[in-house]
Amino acid sequence: MSDLAIIGGSGFTKLEELKIVRREVIHTPFGEPSSPLVHGIFNGLEVVFLPRHGSAHTIPPHKVNYRANLWALSHIGIKRVIGVAAVGGIRKDMAPGSIVIPDQIIDYTYGRSHTYFETDLSHVTHIDFTEPYCNELRNALIEASESAGIDLITNGTYGATQGPRLETAKEIDRMGSDGCDLVGMTGMPEAALARELGVCYASCSVVANWAAGRSDGPITMDEIEKHLIDGMERVRKLLSIFAGQNFLHDLEN
Repeated sequence: MSDLAIIGGSGFTKLEELKIVRREVIHTPFGEPSSPLVHGIFNGLEVVFLPRHGSAHTIPPHKVNYRANLWALSHIGIKRVIGVAAVGGIRKDMAPGSIVIPDQIIDYTYGRSHTYFETDLSHVTHIDFTEPYCNELRNALIEASESAGIDLITNGTYGATQGPRLETAKEIDRMGSDGCDLVGMTGMPEAALARELGVCYASCSVVANWAAGRSDGPITMDEIEKHLIDGMERVRKLLSIFAGQNFLHDLEN
């Protein structure tokens, strides 16, 4: 079995080219995951797919059971996770349609169950989160993009907000001043929980719109959907090349 999983976000609720082998229901100590785990073959590579917002995209960002999702994947032996997400662009080069592999994150969320280290502890545990994303997996995605001829932005700070509402223009101004380059609602605690479990995690973010106040006029769902269709299609191509040429081969087990 493969040790790679893909978590799909908005606009990426299923992996079209995945030849499904089976669906697996996992019950966790932290409740139910967003959906059954979908096992399959993707361009010759065994992978597990999990739609973050549920199969019908009905779970809002602040209600996703991140702990159950990551625990279920780790429980079946997954060691590497690519989290696909739709985001808003803050930095000037983060135009709608861009694909970004962020390298840092700032957490603005609240009230989410964000750690496994809470009860029945033999000692207090602190994880090193200096580099929140797995550089080996990030570099493998970047290498695959070069092979596929797909333009990527290879760095950026992801600002994780609570949702489900979009942000105000002044909130985005503050986030920009804090050093955020893109804004999304699902980056945390997903990345931190993966680190607690020892899972190598990277984000593949698709810019669906300019963040609030970064363009003229309001943000519309039509605009978001338009850019998501194009951006997620290129993400599928990227992941297909990643799987087919097995860019995991140089990563340590």
